[in-house]
Amino acid sequence: MKTEVLEYKHAGSSLEAFIAWEKTHEKRPGVLIFHAWSGRDEFVLDKAKWLAQLGYVGIAVDLYGKGVLGRSVEENSKLMEPFIKDRKYLLDRMQVALKTAQHHAAVDGQKMAAIGFCFGGLCALDLARSGALLKGVVSLHGRLTAPEHSKKEKVHAKVLVLHGHDDPMVPPEQVLAFEKEMTEKGIDWQVHVYGRTQHAFTNPEANDPSMGTIYNPVAEKRAFQATENFLSEIFNP
Repeated sequence: MKTEVLEYKHAGSSLEAFIAWEKTHEKRPGVLIFHAWSGRDEFVLDKAKWLAQLGYVGIAVDLYGKGVLGRSVEENSKLMEPFIKDRKYLLDRMQVALKTAQHHAAVDGQKMAAIGFCFGGLCALDLARSGALLKGVVSLHGRLTAPEHSKKEKVHAKVLVLHGHDDPMVPPEQVLAFEKEMTEKGIDWQVHVYGRTQHAFTNPEANDPSMGTIYNPVAEKRAFQATENFLSEIFNP
């Protein structure tokens, strides 16, 4: 497996994407990975390597800046807040990451997808809602509310949402509103809901009952299998 760190810029910030792929002369589909609220940490680097093992180019995107990582709930919240408040700014940053990834020598720029965790799940959905030419996106325990700027855009990507039924950050009414939005836009969508499962269920370090962030190894296994199946479907129709 080959890995590298690729630097790119947006709005004066230096950003670093971690890229992993199996050595080959053929270009592979590229899968962007959007990190949770703490930043581009080891968790998403591992997911890039996992995607490489599946035959894709895994691209762990950096939204905060070179070397920027939150170390506490307070720091994480402060880092994420500007992007939640300005979803157009967030989209602009993601579009730069997508363009950078499409031009990587190992990537087939016509075959792109995105996955994301927590905050990153919202990111993946926002990128799809923007009309980006993606084959598909996966949100793992992400928030589902739509930004204002995307309401009239045509969505090209297939959409998979993997959600914990007991997630306190995404109540059932938010899920229903999302399903209504997807249906009205004519999108090929799926929502998998895991019972007795809370927020951040794929992260082994999630263990905060007060916030409702609890690791669930059974839901994690099911979610990654669903993600693998989904990527195989969109890239090998």
